[in-house]
This record gives sequence, C-alpha cells and structure tokens, in this order.
Amino acid sequence: MSKTLVRILLADDHDVVRKGLRGLLEVNSAWQVCGEATNGRDAVKLAMELKPDLAVLDLEMPELNGLEATRQIKKDLPDLEVLIFTMHETDQFIRDALVAGARGFVLKADAGRYLVEAVEALSRHKPFFTSKASETLLEKFLESTAASIEVDRLTDREREIIQLLAEGKGNKEISAILYISVKTVETHRAAIMRKLKMNSIVDLVRYAIRNNWIKA
Repeated sequence: MSKTLVRILLADDHDVVRKGLRGLLEVNSAWQVCGEATNGRDAVKLAMELKPDLAVLDLEMPELNGLEATRQIKKDLPDLEVLIFTMHETDQFIRDALVAGARGFVLKADAGRYLVEAVEALSRHKPFFTSKASETLLEKFLESTAASIEVDRLTDREREIIQLLAEGKGNKEISAILYISVKTVETHRAAIMRKLKMNSIVDLVRYAIRNNWIKA
C-alpha cells in the first residue's frame, strides 16, 4: 500500500452508516475514502474500477452479501485488504469471513472503539481480530463442518443466485442482473437444489438466512 495515502472503499446499504464511517476514517489525513457503494455488486464493480488499498464491507448487503463480494474482489485484487463491518460475530461467520479472504472485522456496535485501529492494522497488511475471533481461530478454524463443505461445493455463480433467489427475485430478474439467459438461471437453480438437497425456495431462504447472506 502507499506510504503516503491509503485509499478506502466503503460499502453499506445505509447512508447514515457510510457517512459515519467516512467521518471516522477521514480524521486521518493519510486515509482517503475513494468510493462508496450501496450493495455488494456495486462494491465489486467499484473495487475493480478504483483499485483501492482497502475495502470496508457490510456483511448484509442487497444483491451480493459482504462475504461473496469479498470472494470476488480478492479473486482479482488479491493484495486489497478487506475489513468486514458487521452485526454478527458467530464462529461460523468468522470462519467464512477468513476463508473468503477478509483479514479482519469490526462489530457495528464497536465501530467507535475499534474501526480506526482495525483500518490501521490492515493498512499495514496486519490482520485485526477481536478476542472472540482469536479464540475461534484457535478452536474452530481447522475444523471441518458440513455447512462449510456445502458452501465450498457451490460455484461463485451459484452462491450469487442463491442470494438473489432468497431475496425474492425471479428467474427473469436474475437473468437481467447477471446478464445471463433465463435458461442458464434455471440450470444453475436446478444444480443448487441438487447439491444442497433442497426441494423449495423456502428451504433456500432458510439456508441463506442461516449463513447470514440475507437478513431474517
């Protein structure tokens, strides 16, 4: 990262939250918020266009959640550091965040206390973990779970479609958002149901909620 200026991308679907984050970060003259996104898909697009040094991503965003956005960003920009900004701190979430490529996260309730410290650490390519996350790393990270195996078996496109379906979007809407044919959406949908051994959209919605991909 630049020694003189750290460029930061913010992504959260609440205007007030983004303004608050910007205010906390830009107190440091060495940090510049270079872009803001209101959903995960725009966050990925802006990351590719702006190539910031660091991205602060909300976990629960429309169209593409923070974990999926992290996966896509890190695939093309492996040196970009990602900080997840979230209301959740479960063992499964911590594991999933790390596997996706995030190197730290801050609870929204603790933003005033830890956000600056976390960004400072990531700007130096150092991870930032809360005490709970550190404990989870020691106890849980290397454990194999059925849920993680399920997610790992899904393709990036299938995970995108799961979220869009769980948000109530139909095949035609998904086709338009992802620039693929309706037939391709149907094919992916069938593959998802087969892999996850599910029979209904209700099951898929529950799965997405359980994995913190959408809000309950």
